[in-house]
Amino acid sequence: MRVYIPTTLAGLAEAYKAGEVGPLPLDAFAVTPSLREWYLSDDIEELEYAALNRAAQASLRLLAVHPEVARRRTVIAVDVADADVRFDPDRSLDPSALGEVRLSKRVPLSDAAAVHLDSDDAESDVAAAAGALGAADAGDDDAQFTVDGAEDHELLWYATQEIPNLIG
Repeated sequence: MRVYIPTTLAGLAEAYKAGEVGPLPLDAFAVTPSLREWYLSDDIEELEYAALNRAAQASLRLLAVHPEVARRRTVIAVDVADADVRFDPDRSLDPSALGEVRLSKRVPLSDAAAVHLDSDDAESDVAAAAGALGAADAGDDDAQFTVDGAEDHELLWYATQEIPNLIG
């Protein structure tokens, strides 16, 4: 199963140094039954793109609580055994939990399929979005517009061999 682990650029650097993504348990996003039902598609690429976007939103939340790290949403895509993924069906109707899963085993970074990362030119919009997240959660429409501005930027795809250049 392909899972998308939200992190930050600093988190990616830590994972590279440690050789694994952690600590456990790891929250991630994947194509879950609730995501399939919400998205109403059988196209696995579209569903995986939706899971990736959910992970990017979670990465933005990490940036909001870590103001010291680079303002670039970062997601690690990994293929893991289905048995290593936990999905809570009781939260399936909660819109904030769509695609949410938890990994029960450590994930070697060597198992990563790719890294998805904002481009340099997205940093100002991502920084503004991270700063506005609290107000958006409280219902401020202007703040939500700012948060949505980060989603106007597509995450770029990088091969795992490029990680040293990304974190360097």
